Amino acid sequence: MLSLWFCGSALIITSAYMIVRRCGFAGRRHEPGVRNTVNKWSIDVNRRQFALSTLALSVAPRALAAQTFEITRTDAEWRAMLTDLQYRVMREEGTERAGSSALDSNYAPGTYICRGCNLPLYASEAKYDSGTGWPSFFESLPNAVGTKPDRRLLYLRTEVHCRRCGSHLGHIFDDGPRPTGKRHCLNGVSLRFVPA
Repeated sequence: MLSLWFCGSALIITSAYMIVRRCGFAGRRHEPGVRNTVNKWSIDVNRRQFALSTLALSVAPRALAAQTFEITRTDAEWRAMLTDLQYRVMREEGTERAGSSALDSNYAPGTYICRGCNLPLYASEAKYDSGTGWPSFFESLPNAVGTKPDRRLLYLRTEVHCRRCGSHLGHIFDDGPRPTGKRHCLNGVSLRFVPA
């Protein structure tokens, strides 16, 4: 994980340096008596360079974090099997509205499975009311989930996903109950409940 962060940071720093050097924001002095002119071609090139560098920076974190999973489907297959909200949450790492999932208030005995591949993820015994409006668990079943760093909100969070198909489930926080102290805060649309 540290090497992933280092590679991403190095790419950002290098790209920022290239933008500054190519766009002429550094190392230029005004000479007295000489009018500073820039021709149209150089402005277009600078804009193009800036746009391409910005695009590279926005795509790089996702490309670096790409993983392979046991179960893979095409984008069309995922869209055919999921609703728009399920697709946005599970495949684009979106978030459902708090309090919108019936699974948040479900405390019946059973197992919560991945909507994308039916892998058992969480036991009902690990579920608790976190008061957040999302289904919350203090631990997953063994070898059920994977995690990765998520820096989209300007601070580091831990994203949690199904280890078999990669479907986004939610995030893990360090404010949960004993025995783990963790709160797996999940999107209900990513889960299906199977009663015991």
